[in-house]
Amino acid sequence: MPMKLTKFTFAALAMLFLVAPLIAILPLAFTSSVILTYPIPSWSLRWFEELFTADAWRRAIVNSLIIGTGTTLLATVLGTTASLGLRNRLIFFRGTMRTLFLLPMVVPAVVLGVGMQVLLARFGLTNSYLGVIIAHTVVAVPFVVVSVTGALTGIDKRVELAAGSLGASPTTVFRRVTLPLAMPGVLSGAVLAFATSLDEVVLTLFVAGPNQRTLARQMFSSIRENISPAIAAAAFLFIAVTVIVGVIVVMSRLMLAKRLGRT
Repeated sequence: MPMKLTKFTFAALAMLFLVAPLIAILPLAFTSSVILTYPIPSWSLRWFEELFTADAWRRAIVNSLIIGTGTTLLATVLGTTASLGLRNRLIFFRGTMRTLFLLPMVVPAVVLGVGMQVLLARFGLTNSYLGVIIAHTVVAVPFVVVSVTGALTGIDKRVELAAGSLGASPTTVFRRVTLPLAMPGVLSGAVLAFATSLDEVVLTLFVAGPNQRTLARQMFSSIRENISPAIAAAAFLFIAVTVIVGVIVVMSRLMLAKRLGRT
C-alpha cells in the first residue's frame, strides 16, 4: 500500500509539473485587463472576440487550419506508406532507413529551417502555402511513422496471410485487413501531425511569407511586440482544438474496435 501511494503521489506531482504553466496562463485568457497579471480584475471574453474580429488574428487562424489540414493529409499518407514499406524484413538497412525518417525530430529547427528555405527557393515555393505545408510535413512525418509502425507491429501477419490464401489480392488485404487494424495508429499519427503543424514556428519563419502567417507565428510576433492577453486566448484555443481532436480520435477508435469486434 505505501508503495502504491508513493507511485500515485509521484505521478500526480509529475502531472502537476507538466500542466502548471497551462494552469497559470489559461485563466488570463478571460481577463478584462490589457496586461497579463494576477489578480484578475474582472472576467471578460474581449480577447476571444479580438481573435475572431482583428484581421491579423483571424487570418492567422484560417492559415493555420489550411496549412494544418494540408500537412495532416500529406504527412499521414507519406508516414503510413513509409511504415508499410519499412515493415518488409527483406529491405536492406531497414534500421538505418527508419533512423533517417526520424532525423527531423532531432535536427535543430534552425538548421532544418535554413535547409528548407534553400531547397524550396530552388523550386519557387517560398512564401507559398504549398511550401509551408511541405516544410511542416517534414517534421510531422516522423510522428506518423512512429505511431503507425507501433500499430503495424501489433498486427499478426498470419491474419494477412490467411486473407491472401483465400484469394484476396494484396490491395484487398491492405484495404480490408491491414488498414482497419492499423487505423488507431493512423488516426493518432494524424492528430500528432496536425498538432505539430499548429505548434511549428521556426520553419514558418523561414519559409512563409506575410500571407502565410500562422497562429503560432502571430503569437510569436505578438510576444516580441506587445504581450497581450490575446496570446493567452490563442493558447486556450490551441488547447481546446487539441482536446476536441483527441476526443474525436478516441471515439473513432472505440467505434472502430466495436465494428471490428462485431465482424
